[in-house]
Amino acid sequence: MPTLFDRAIAGVLPAVPRPVVRKVSSRYIAGESFDDVVRIARELRGAGLRCTMDILGENTHSPEQARQAAADYLALVDRQAEVDVDRNVSIKLSQLGLALDRQLCLDGMRGIVARSAALGGKVRIDMEDSSLTDDTLWVYRSLREEFANVGVVLQAYLHRTLADVAALASLSPAPDYRLCKGIYVEPPEVAIQDHAGINRNFLAALGAMFDGGSYVGIATHDEALVEGAKAMIAERGLGPDRYEFQMLLGVQERLRDRIVAEGHPLRVYLPYGREWYAYCMRRLKENPSVAGHVFRAMFGQG
Repeated sequence: MPTLFDRAIAGVLPAVPRPVVRKVSSRYIAGESFDDVVRIARELRGAGLRCTMDILGENTHSPEQARQAAADYLALVDRQAEVDVDRNVSIKLSQLGLALDRQLCLDGMRGIVARSAALGGKVRIDMEDSSLTDDTLWVYRSLREEFANVGVVLQAYLHRTLADVAALASLSPAPDYRLCKGIYVEPPEVAIQDHAGINRNFLAALGAMFDGGSYVGIATHDEALVEGAKAMIAERGLGPDRYEFQMLLGVQERLRDRIVAEGHPLRVYLPYGREWYAYCMRRLKENPSVAGHVFRAMFGQG
């Protein structure tokens, strides 16, 4: 949970010069252009890693912005196929206008998922704050009526997550998940507040997903959860067709390399685009505990 120090640093960081923030963020953001992210994706593939690409930008304010975001993702799906990198994208639905009009968002997503399916690709719907959870799952269910190449993210810190896994279990084929802890600051009635409780719910949800026949992207930088997931995989005798680990670019790279060296598949999340500064500031506002890490990185202590 964020400390008073974290909150204080989060309040100060917006006053830090943009070039300083850009230098720090360059470790975690793949660049501003498609060429930038392709270069990193190829480097990762050379090291035996998979990737998914995410165009920075969310919370669009007009239907025109939402349609432009959908067009940008259509272009990304096409370009991934042209340059022979992983045909995998991750999308925040607020970027496609979910908070404005969920049908507008669904229409945009339908085009992207259809294009990706035609090119042998996969689309992952990212999960945002709890105000959008129900609508996000509505879009996911709607798309699954037509397409099998779309997955969704669930957040282990939400009280509702195990119930959501149970509710989605009727889908056939089984849902394709990314399971993460969750980064948005939520009230106690919505989200588990303690680290141990979140971890227990994470492993319980992971077990329920596996038992329901799902493919799961295990998205964590927590070594205890990595070890717990590996034990669960071994106990169930699961092969790499049932799971992969997932991590953010530039985070816990030693742990990442160890997971890969042990023979587990791992995918790296590659955000890129010109909205890097707004993205960084939003992440700090949503989760002030990140601010302390940024502060240490600025002064070479990270």
